[in-house]
Amino acid sequence: MSTPGTVLDTADRAQGGVVIDFLFLDLTTCDRCVGTDEHLTAALDVVQQVLEPTGRQVQVRKHLVATEEQARRLRFLSSPTLRVNGRDIAVELKESSCGSESCADGCGAHIDCRVWTHEDQEFTAAPVGLIVDAVLREVYSGDPAATPETGLGEPYDVPENLRRFFRGQQHQASPQVSLERQDGQVDCCGPELAGTCCAPSEKASCCGSPASGSCGCQ
Repeated sequence: MSTPGTVLDTADRAQGGVVIDFLFLDLTTCDRCVGTDEHLTAALDVVQQVLEPTGRQVQVRKHLVATEEQARRLRFLSSPTLRVNGRDIAVELKESSCGSESCADGCGAHIDCRVWTHEDQEFTAAPVGLIVDAVLREVYSGDPAATPETGLGEPYDVPENLRRFFRGQQHQASPQVSLERQDGQVDCCGPELAGTCCAPSEKASCCGSPASGSCGCQ
């Protein structure tokens, strides 16, 4: 997947070009990401029919956000995300727990993924109408060269929700680790992994010894 910047350069935007950046965590089993991808394709069919006589082009760049460092570089807030010339098409950030197994942390708990609001209704995939409106508004609202890059100049840090997801993915890719504690018992996961799995009050049931059968982290 491509990982360029999130906006068109000034020359392309001045000519009325549009770049759509589609950022996501999973495009195989996550219903919200897959549904948004399908709706994006349907929206492009509509938009291209409108823009074809004008000669204006729409470019789509898809970004599989696989690491925390990549999320930081792209200023990624929630999965999935759609930006038109760098502008997030969602008016506000809303999320809810995602039921996809691919969108889970290292303990199997589902993380929160984006919820879209359009015409006073909520959707778990970006609605076709919302995407079409965002593209046409960008083309016809005035000077496209003046469109700011998303979040430019604003403080940003990777949301804890996504940090937990990336840590979980990293640990799932590594062999299970057993560590001896000071009391002589053996934990089934190390301190870093334990920190991603449970609240302090849940450590005993989540990160017990392998013999106890309570190793929720793996």
